[in-house]
Amino acid sequence: MPRIVMDWLADHVELPADLTAERLAADLVRVGLEEEAIHGAAVTGPLVVGRVLELTPEPQKNGKTINWCQVDVGEHNAEGGSRGIVCGAHNFGAGDLVVVALPGAVLPGGFAIASRKTYGHVSDGMICSVRELGIGDDHDGIMVLTRHGFAADDLTPGQDAVALLGLGDEVLEINVTPDRGYAFSYRGVAREYAHSTGAAFTDRGLPEALPTPPPAATPDGFVVEVDDAAPIDGQVGCDRFVTRVVRGIDPSAPTPGWMRRRLVGSGMRSISLAVDVTNYVMLDLGQPLHAYDLEKVAAPIVVRRAAPGERLTTLDGVERALDAEDLLITDSPSGARGSRVLGLAGVMGGASSEVSATTTDVLVEAAHFDPVSVARTARRHKLPSEAAKRFERGVDPRLPAVAAQRVVDLLVELGGGKADPAVGDLDTTTPPAAVAFDVTLAARLAGVPYTREQVVSTLEQIGCTVAEPVDGSTDVLVTPPTWRPDLTEPAALVEEVVRIQGYDQVPSVLPAAPGGRGLTAEQRTRRSVARALAEAGLVEVLSYPFVGTADLDALGLPADDERRTALRLLNPLADDRPLLRTHLLVTLLETARRNVARGLDDFGVFELGLVTRPTPGAPAAPQLPVGVRPSDADLEVLARAVPHQPRHVAGVFVGRAAPAGWWGAGRRADWADAVEAAQLVARRVGVRLTPAADATTMPWHPGRCASLALADGTVVGHAGELHPTVVERLGLPARASAFELDLSAMVDAASDEPVAATPISAFPAAKEDFAFVVDADVPAADVHAAIVAGAGELLEEAHLFDVFTGEQVGEGKKSLAYSLRLRAADRTLTADEVRAVREGVVAAAAERVGAVLRG
Repeated sequence: MPRIVMDWLADHVELPADLTAERLAADLVRVGLEEEAIHGAAVTGPLVVGRVLELTPEPQKNGKTINWCQVDVGEHNAEGGSRGIVCGAHNFGAGDLVVVALPGAVLPGGFAIASRKTYGHVSDGMICSVRELGIGDDHDGIMVLTRHGFAADDLTPGQDAVALLGLGDEVLEINVTPDRGYAFSYRGVAREYAHSTGAAFTDRGLPEALPTPPPAATPDGFVVEVDDAAPIDGQVGCDRFVTRVVRGIDPSAPTPGWMRRRLVGSGMRSISLAVDVTNYVMLDLGQPLHAYDLEKVAAPIVVRRAAPGERLTTLDGVERALDAEDLLITDSPSGARGSRVLGLAGVMGGASSEVSATTTDVLVEAAHFDPVSVARTARRHKLPSEAAKRFERGVDPRLPAVAAQRVVDLLVELGGGKADPAVGDLDTTTPPAAVAFDVTLAARLAGVPYTREQVVSTLEQIGCTVAEPVDGSTDVLVTPPTWRPDLTEPAALVEEVVRIQGYDQVPSVLPAAPGGRGLTAEQRTRRSVARALAEAGLVEVLSYPFVGTADLDALGLPADDERRTALRLLNPLADDRPLLRTHLLVTLLETARRNVARGLDDFGVFELGLVTRPTPGAPAAPQLPVGVRPSDADLEVLARAVPHQPRHVAGVFVGRAAPAGWWGAGRRADWADAVEAAQLVARRVGVRLTPAADATTMPWHPGRCASLALADGTVVGHAGELHPTVVERLGLPARASAFELDLSAMVDAASDEPVAATPISAFPAAKEDFAFVVDADVPAADVHAAIVAGAGELLEEAHLFDVFTGEQVGEGKKSLAYSLRLRAADRTLTADEVRAVREGVVAAAAERVGAVLRG
C-alpha cells in the first residue's frame, strides 16, 4: 500500500501548515482512500550532526582494529569539549561530518543508545551507518553526510539530524482499491486530497508543468519495435514506448539526502542515483520507469511474447522459466532481432542490462503496457513489483514522455549528465471512449436528489469532458480522463458522483423484511443434524476444500475410485493442493491429524460441507462477457458446466469416547460409535438407513465397515473403523473411526409429508427375548430384518443387547441376543398371540439367515 510523506505531497497540492497524518487520513477517507496505518518517527531521542576531530586506530587482541574518535557535537559536547566514541568502521576520517546518536536515542528496531564501556574506553554515543538509521541497506561503513548529497556549508555540529534526514516525520499508509491505480502516486493522492478539501491542486503530470517540456520524437531515437503476435483478450501488450538517453553521468554521484529521505519514507530503499531517480519519478507521477546501462543494450529493442524454452535471470537474481503469455523486453546484441531477453515487461528488468557502479550512459524506458498481461505475468512468477502494482491497475498513457523528461532532468541536475537530443516515442495509444450517461441515473441509484449541475460539475472536477449528444437525447457524452481507465460504464460514473459529493449524503434506509419467509426444509434439517451431533459430544469444524493427489493417496483410494475424479483449479492457493475435494473425510481427517499432533488424544469432530463431483465429459465453462446479460444459450452451457455439488456430513472419532478415571478405564471409541452417529443423522433427516458389511471401501477397515443404504437400496455413505494403514499414515491413534454420508441425497429421500404422532397405547406390553446362533459372517442387520419380518404388526421395538462367541456356540458361530417389545393398540395381547409372534420370529430367522434358537 502507498505511503505518503506529507512534504512531498505538498509539491502537488496546497497543505495547511499544521496538517497531521491523522487529519490527512480523515480527509482522504472522505473520498474513498482508507487509512491503513500511521507510521511514527523512525528515530527518537538526540540524533545530531557531528564533526570528527580526531581518529586513533587501536588494534585489538582479536585481530580487529577499532577507532577511538573525538567528535564535536556542538552544544551536546561533554565538559571536555567533545565526545569520545568507539567506532569499528574505517570509511571516514578527521574532518568528516557524520550522524551521531547520543545516549537516550532509540534507533529503528528498538536499538537504544547508552554510554557504555567497551575496548577500554567509555563510548559516549554511536556514529551511525545508513542501515542503522533505517534509510537504506548500506552497512559497509559510516554515513558521511557530504557523500550523500548534503553540502558542508549547510551542516553544523550539534544540528538536529532527525529533521535533517526526515526521521521524525509521520507517514500515512493508505489502502487503494484495484480500480484506482492513479492513487499509487503522489500526483493521484494530491488530486484526491483536492477533491476532498478544495485545496489548490497543481497537476505536475502535464507537459507544460515541466521546466523543460518533453521534446517530440526524432528520427535517430533509439529504435523500438512491438511484435505482439499473441495479444491477450485482443489487447496488444504495449501501445507506447518512450526512450531517452543521458550520457556522461558521474557513477559516484550520490542520491541527495532529500530524495533519499522521501524514498525511504515512502517505503523504498535507496540503491543508486540512476535507480533512485526512476523510483522517485514513479512514486511522484505514477509512471513506472526503467534505466538500462546503454553500453549493455543493442538496438533495436523488441517487445514480444516469450518463445518456448526461454529463460531470464531477473534483478532479484532468480532464473525464471518464461511462459508463452509473458510479454518481454528484448534487444539484438548478435544482430538477430529480439534475440536476448532484457526483462519482463512492466514487472522486472533482467540482470544482464542493469545499471552498475560504473554506468555513465543510461537508456531510460517509459512505456505503457496492457494491464491484464502484466497482472498475469506478475502472478505467474510471484513478482508483485512496484511497477506491476501500477501497470495492472492502469497507468495514464500520456505520462511516459513527461516521466521520461523528468528523469532526464534529474539525472542531468544531480548526476552531471547530458541529455542526448535523440528521442524515441512509439505511440499507438487511442483516446478513451465516450460514455453515454443519463444525468438522472445518479439520483435514481443513490437515492440522493443530485441536480444536473451537480452531476456535470462533479464529472468535470475529476477530469472528465462532458458534452451534449448530437442526436438530441437527454443523455450526455462523458469522456473520462486518460488516468481513469476504470470509467467505462454509467455505473462507474455514478460511483464517482456519489464519492465526490460525499458518501454521508446517501441515506441509510433499512429495507422492510418480507413476511412469510424462513428457513427451507433442507436448511432446518442441516441445523438439526449439526445440533444433534454437537449434543452427542462432537465438535463442529470447517476445513478448506482444497486437496492434492498426496491427500488421496494417504487414504489409499484405488486408481479407479470415482473420488479421484476431481475438479482442478486454474489458480490454486497452494500448488500442492490444486483440486476441489470430492468427499469430506479427506479434509476432515487432516483436521483430526493436526489436533492429534498438537496433543489432543480423545475427541470427536464433524463437518457439514459441500463436495464437488465433476461429470466426465461435461462442457467447459464459457468465458462470459461482463457488463451485459449473457444469452440464454450461454447460461444453459454454463449451467451444464457447473459440477454436481452435494452436501455431505462426516465425523471422526479418536481415542476414548468415555474418559478414564477412578471409576474405571473408560471406553475407547470404536466402529459402533461411527455407525450410531450416522444413524443419528438419519433419524434427524427422517430416513431409515440399512447397514450392510462392506469390505472394499477405503479408507475403512475391511472387516469393521458398514455401507449405509436408503430404503430403495441407494448407498449414501459408510461408517466404521479406519484402515490401519490409513491410521498409520495420518499419525492417528489406533482404532480411530469415521463416518461420511451424502446429506443431500438423504434430504431428497425424506418424505415431505408432516410427521404424524403415534398414539400412545394404554394397554400393557409383552416382552420376549431371543438368542440366535448364526454363522459368524452373518450381519446383525440381516438377523434384525428377519426378526422384524417375523414379528409382524405387533412388534413395537427390537434391539440387540448381547453378542457372544465361544466354544459354547461352536467354532465359526456367534450368538446374537435380542429383546422384543410387543404391544397392540386396542387390546391386551393374549398368550396365544405372543406365542404366535415368537414362532413367527423363530421361523423367519431360520428361513432367512439360518438362525437356530440357542438353548
